[in-house]
Amino acid sequence: MLALLDAWLLAPFEYGFMRRAVVAGLALSLAAPPLGVFLMLRGMSLIGDAMAHAILPGVALGFLMAGFSLPIMSLGGVLSGLLIAVLAGSVSQMTGHREDSAMASFFLISLAAGVMLVSLGGSSVDLTHVLFGSILAVNGTALLLIAGIASLIVIALAVIFRALVVECLDPLFLRGQGVHGSLVHGVFLGLVVLNLTAGFQTLGTLMAVGLMMLPATAARFWSQRLEGLIGIAVVLAMIASTGGLLLSYHFSLPSGPAIILLAGLAYVLSALFGRHHSLTARLRRRAAPLAADSP
Repeated sequence: MLALLDAWLLAPFEYGFMRRAVVAGLALSLAAPPLGVFLMLRGMSLIGDAMAHAILPGVALGFLMAGFSLPIMSLGGVLSGLLIAVLAGSVSQMTGHREDSAMASFFLISLAAGVMLVSLGGSSVDLTHVLFGSILAVNGTALLLIAGIASLIVIALAVIFRALVVECLDPLFLRGQGVHGSLVHGVFLGLVVLNLTAGFQTLGTLMAVGLMMLPATAARFWSQRLEGLIGIAVVLAMIASTGGLLLSYHFSLPSGPAIILLAGLAYVLSALFGRHHSLTARLRRRAAPLAADSP
C-alpha cells in the first residue's frame, strides 16, 4: 500500500520539471482564488475572463519582439491588460454604457488581435503554447517570476483588504472615509491583470482565469463568510493544481486542461453536495418541514 502511494503521489516529483510545475501551481493557487472571490462578490466574474484575453495582444507583441522570453511577454501582457482596463472604464464613463459590456467588446478585439499577431510571427505550435500554456515547461526564471508576482499580489491584497471589503459592501461609506472607490477598484483590476500574466505561462491566456474563478465559485457552496470563502477556495485550487499534475503525469494528459477540469469537478460536486445553496441543501430544506409535520 505504501509503495503504491509512493509511486502515485511522491515518485513523479523526483523529476525537476514536476517539482517546478507543482511549486508554480501552488504559488498561483495562493494568489488567484482570493481575487476570484472578490470578483464573484462584486458581480464581476466574467470580467476575469475578459481580462484574461485582454493580455493576449501584449503577450503576442512580446513574443514577436523577443521570442519566448517570459519577462518581455509578461511585461507586454501587464501593459496590454492595464490599457484595456483603462479603455473600458473610459468608454463606460464617457458613454454611460455598463463597464462589463465595454470590457466584453475590448475582450473580443484583444483576442482577435492577439491571435493574429501570434499567427503572423510564429507557427501553430507557438499559438497553442500562448493560448493554452505548458506548466510542465516552467523553468527557473519563469518560476521566480511567478512566485514573485504571486507574493506581490498576496501582500497587496493584505494591504487593501479592508478597503476592498468595504468597497464591495458600502462604497458610499468608503468615500466618506476619504478613500476613492475608483482607486481601490483600479488597484484591484491591476492585481487581476498581474495574476493572469503570471498564469499564462502555466495555463495559457485562455485557461489562466480557471484557477481564479472555479475554486472561488465552488467555495460559495461551503461557506458564507469571507474568510471561509477565501480559505476553501485556496485549498481547492491547491488540490486541483497538484492533482491535475499527477493525473497528467500518470495518464499522459495535457497538464493545463487536467488542472482546470479537476477544479471544474470540484465546482460540480460542490453544487451538488455543498452545505449552502447546493442541490442537496435545497432538498434537505424541503424535506425538513415534511419531517416536522409527520406524527
